Amino acid sequence: MPPLRLGTRGSPLALVQARMVAAALRDAHGWDADAVAIVPVRTTGDRVQDRPLAEIGGKALWTKELDQALLSGAIDFAVHSMKDVETIRPDAIRIAAMLPRADVRDRLVGATSIAAISYGARLGTSSPRRAAQVRHRRPDIVVVPFRGNVDTRLAKLAAGEADATLLAAAGLLRLGRDDVGHAIETDEMLPAPAQGAVGIEARARDATTLRLLAPIDHADTHACIAAERALLAALGADCHSPVAALARIEGRRLAINAELLDEGGAHHVCDTITLAGPAEAARLADMLLAHAPAPIARLFAGR
Repeated sequence: MPPLRLGTRGSPLALVQARMVAAALRDAHGWDADAVAIVPVRTTGDRVQDRPLAEIGGKALWTKELDQALLSGAIDFAVHSMKDVETIRPDAIRIAAMLPRADVRDRLVGATSIAAISYGARLGTSSPRRAAQVRHRRPDIVVVPFRGNVDTRLAKLAAGEADATLLAAAGLLRLGRDDVGHAIETDEMLPAPAQGAVGIEARARDATTLRLLAPIDHADTHACIAAERALLAALGADCHSPVAALARIEGRRLAINAELLDEGGAHHVCDTITLAGPAEAARLADMLLAHAPAPIARLFAGR
């Protein structure tokens, strides 16, 4: 058969993740090395690096061109970092599989801990979640915009554009850079929903491709990410929303811990519940908002 075409962003991390997916498919099906062709697709998010995503279109900037390529038939399936995928997806596209989730934590570069960052230092991040969490713990820290791939952000840090920054541990691990920075444990700083997860999407009506992807789907990861994304949907959260969440399997049930903050980090609310399934995540959204102070509640007033 002709090679299956796997669409991906062209960043170093995205290409590593695409190769992970291709290798998993070859292993699952006993395919030759040329059975999957990796097709880089340049996205708007890759082209525009000087402004926060929230100002120029949000997470769709990472997926729009890949969606178009998928729906036009230019590629057969697409790989994504799941934390970059919009909560509401087109009906014609299905999240078909997820690889086993990697380290969910953030890593701090420039200091050994949040407490150890110098007073009044500049922390580079364009993540509303990271900015709010750091400000909540260290109101003295000045947050400055920081976008780009891992090497770009590390270069900006080395050039003195900030004194510290936060990067996803999973991305550093996949790039062979797991010696960079210091891990922040999740009891101090919950990750972004879906952080550390690699997902594969296909056309919803493409039964053949969906069948081929099924063997590489990691069920526990898929269930946890589905719960975290269901929480985002129930909150009506978008790329402006400082939301952190982490689901885990406990026996035959899901436990999910989440935190909401206001943009400045002065206020936060957090809670944990156990669910029978991902669809129950809406209950956690209701619990969080029922106890949220006004500066947080107004962020989700349109849900």
